[in-house]
Amino acid sequence: MATATLRKSQKLKLYRWRWTGKGPHGRKVSGEIIAGRRVEVEKELAGQNIMIKNIRRKGGIGGGMGKIKPRDIMLFARQMATMIRAGVPVLQAFQVVAESLKKPAMCALVQELMNDVAAGASFSEALKRHPEHFDRLFSNLVEAGEQSGSLDRMLERVATYKEKLETLKSRVKKALWYPAAVIAVGIAVTALLLIKVVPQFESLFHGFGAELPAMTRMTIELSEFAQAYWLWGLGGVAAFIFLIRAGMKRSEAFTYRMHALALRIPVIGKILDKSAVARYSRTLATTFGAGVPLVEALDTAAGATGNKVYERAVEQIREDVSTGQQLHFAMRMTEQFPPLAVQMVGIGEEAGSLDAMLNRVADYYEEEVDNMVDTLTSLLEPFIIVVLGVMVGGLVISMYLPIFELGSVI
Repeated sequence: MATATLRKSQKLKLYRWRWTGKGPHGRKVSGEIIAGRRVEVEKELAGQNIMIKNIRRKGGIGGGMGKIKPRDIMLFARQMATMIRAGVPVLQAFQVVAESLKKPAMCALVQELMNDVAAGASFSEALKRHPEHFDRLFSNLVEAGEQSGSLDRMLERVATYKEKLETLKSRVKKALWYPAAVIAVGIAVTALLLIKVVPQFESLFHGFGAELPAMTRMTIELSEFAQAYWLWGLGGVAAFIFLIRAGMKRSEAFTYRMHALALRIPVIGKILDKSAVARYSRTLATTFGAGVPLVEALDTAAGATGNKVYERAVEQIREDVSTGQQLHFAMRMTEQFPPLAVQMVGIGEEAGSLDAMLNRVADYYEEEVDNMVDTLTSLLEPFIIVVLGVMVGGLVISMYLPIFELGSVI
């Protein structure tokens, strides 16, 4: 507890320092440095033969520093692998990477890692002190690389794994967000017409003194309902989303039910299902191929599936494998994994090339996800256009029907 408090206080002491001065040959130079104290900035600039003119503190890591994203961690792993492969010592590699990073929060994190390593901790130990940014797979592979003398290769493997995982995530997000965004825009446009435009026509129709067509009357009633209850409807949708998210954060059982429900959604469910299989296979291949024992690799793979249904299935596989069952047999017993994936894993076990076969399984299902997302997008585009055309076009026609009828009478 005391250690955690100390580390928290250390993080709060990191600031951005804006400096100006003169470099060699009297040339004016300026820049920013992430550091805890002014003296650290002065020491670093002095080491670069810079005559300091002014140093000004801009702010701490809490504000304006940006949020560290998985893509930033992926880039860090790739850069560190390149530096170490080139023969650059770890501490110097940290320094070079920190200077090349544009996001201040990531730069501060790298400098913290550098300080930990400089204080005597190993690379993997420094990573384990930041579990919110570096998962068990990252730490375990770096530790294996340190022990085997192949740190650059392990960092390269982590970077490749992260890149493939981020690509897969972006494909799944595209499948989920594209139709949702277009439908939301369509509903917003329709609501705007009902609340703002239709009432203008309604006041015009009152002067006609004639009975309105059924379609127009229905649109006006719908407009009156939208004007009276649109705020309640918006609040209800916001409350529903909030309750779902809060329930998933607080209850693992509720999260499991929601993830199981998501797997049953037509088309989208298949994409999520294949994505979970691909993530499980890729993670297991990466960890097991790096020399991590299978049981421990399964423990890491369980949390990487991104779905509680598969996470529970992998935990069951881990228990079965720890009692002596073969991996493919344990996968079949969960009744969750596709037969093709089970058969390919079985072939890999028999041939002694499990990691290579798991990578093939991941490649296959990643390609399946990619194809399904492309197919979904191409099919949804005309469907959404038709739906929006019917919604908006129906409203416009219903508003102009009385005007057309009046024109025919005249």
